Amino acid sequence: MSTLDHIGDPSDLRALAADRLPALAQDIRTRLIESVSRTGGHLGPNLGVVELTIALHRVFESPREAIVFDTGHQSYVHKMLTGRTDFSTLRQAGGLSGYPCRAESEHDVVENSHASTSLSWAHGIAVAHRLRGNTTPTVAVIGDGALTGGMAWEALNNIAADKTLPLVIVVNDNERSYAPTLGGMAEHLAHLRTQRRYEQALSWTKKSVQSAPVVGRPAFDALRGFKKGVKDMLAPQGLFEDLGIKYLGPVDGHDLEDLENSLRLAKRFGGPVIVHAITQKGRGYDPATNDEADRFHAVGKINPETGLPLEIAGRAWTEEFSEELVDLAGEREDVVAITAAMLIPVGLEPMQQAFPERVFDVGIAEQHAVTMAAGMSYAGLHPVVAIYSTFLNRAFDQLLMDCALHRQGVTFVLDRAGITGSDGASHNGMWDLSLVGIVPGVHLAAPRDGVRVRQALRDAVQVDDAPTVLRFPKGSVPEPIEAVAQRDGIDVLTEDGDGAVDELVVAVGPMAPVALEVAEKLRASGRSVRVVDPVWMLPFSDGLRSEIERAGGRVSVVEDSLVVGGLGSRVGAEYPQREVRTFGIPQRFLDHASRGQLLAELGLNADTIAAALLDSAD
Repeated sequence: MSTLDHIGDPSDLRALAADRLPALAQDIRTRLIESVSRTGGHLGPNLGVVELTIALHRVFESPREAIVFDTGHQSYVHKMLTGRTDFSTLRQAGGLSGYPCRAESEHDVVENSHASTSLSWAHGIAVAHRLRGNTTPTVAVIGDGALTGGMAWEALNNIAADKTLPLVIVVNDNERSYAPTLGGMAEHLAHLRTQRRYEQALSWTKKSVQSAPVVGRPAFDALRGFKKGVKDMLAPQGLFEDLGIKYLGPVDGHDLEDLENSLRLAKRFGGPVIVHAITQKGRGYDPATNDEADRFHAVGKINPETGLPLEIAGRAWTEEFSEELVDLAGEREDVVAITAAMLIPVGLEPMQQAFPERVFDVGIAEQHAVTMAAGMSYAGLHPVVAIYSTFLNRAFDQLLMDCALHRQGVTFVLDRAGITGSDGASHNGMWDLSLVGIVPGVHLAAPRDGVRVRQALRDAVQVDDAPTVLRFPKGSVPEPIEAVAQRDGIDVLTEDGDGAVDELVVAVGPMAPVALEVAEKLRASGRSVRVVDPVWMLPFSDGLRSEIERAGGRVSVVEDSLVVGGLGSRVGAEYPQREVRTFGIPQRFLDHASRGQLLAELGLNADTIAAALLDSAD
């Protein structure tokens, strides 16, 4: 029986002898590698926080003393130490979430996987506790990558003004968010790490903490001489203490004794404290530490011995966009690309390699990315903002007021649109069509295959007086689906004659294969059918109006976006006297499962849609 198997909750961990902690850390890493290699998940981030998470749960009494994890993809170790050691169903339907989940445990606080929110959450919790007479400390764990987000600094600005708030901020500094962290904040921390006497500074911190008085502010006063002695050489505390927040570090994030001593000192201080822990993403697993791209940030199923993937994925939607963008950049010097800490996942790495001066990774700063794009457009460039669909939510005001109001030619490429599945509610990109749809003048395309991704991108960068949006899902792109006819910008994918039909099925982007299957099932039951793909969903086109009027019969819209505010709702509003059926995503948060499982659960498969249409036709 492993040491980990003796840990049922954090009280067991606190009772564990210190000399057994290294064995526990090794057990956790072994379990992580064995489990995540079978299911896929965020391996590198969790391998890097094993000792840090052990120390947190030994020093703080969760859930009474709340521990808030920023972004949450580094919470696997936290789950193991709070009674969830069976990872065989990680990120699968009905199994463990890949992020903190309140339904799983009282130890989980924040489920949202959007970055840079932990400090605001922790600030709110700490203030509420104090107002209710509770003096227990609150802990926020935030990575150096998440500190590139403006929201984190808004929170720090307010936290610093409250000198007696018992709030401990642990900076998990591994030089990376997904890939290496970029920007001024990263450079400041990197300066510390690359000093010749960095190891000496770690040693000095450890000795100073061990020799400091036991309780509160006198301990920090005792450290002041040490800090002044190394300030000019190393001091990252200037970054935080200029704000008025006490700083402790740098701390070796893999030295359990050092971590516990530092966290206990911070806990006793009685005001806001930053503990700066230096960790190594992927620690203890050579395939991860040798991966310079992202240290196995997120992996699919892999061979645990080699780290090589066990499944050969088909050609991805992202690849189609990525290749076409490089071609466009070669043809047009005004085309530039922007992303928010997602260079590799959204496919901008090839363009960065080809045109490094024209690709901008701004860190986890979506609002800045969008308004920066507006400025670039104003000054004569055509920016392409590549971002996960769910993260555009964070920059809606900038899309509306900086891009659309000023009629700036900016192209947005929304990867992971619709249902992403295994990453859960906060990663699904099902909101974009509803949100973008209220923006005046915007153009939005939902390509059905790779050929259409490439063409839509070329069309988008021709628009210089309005924002354009392309959306496509996660996963493998289907084989090209050619139109049997084209009328007024509308692709006809199949039809029983060019006149009136019983059923007009409007397919939105990647739902085209499902719509074609529905058509075959309807035909088999004697219904005449036409399937059309508008390609460009916004603005609502005269071509689509013509097809609706030509068909004469019932109109059904099949889409992988919200029913509320989607294309189906627009068709219904345009034609209130016609029978319009919409098959889309309901207005609720979805549990984690595969994309296919969720589509089936929501009735967005051919069998369910065809059955519903045939039942209502009888």
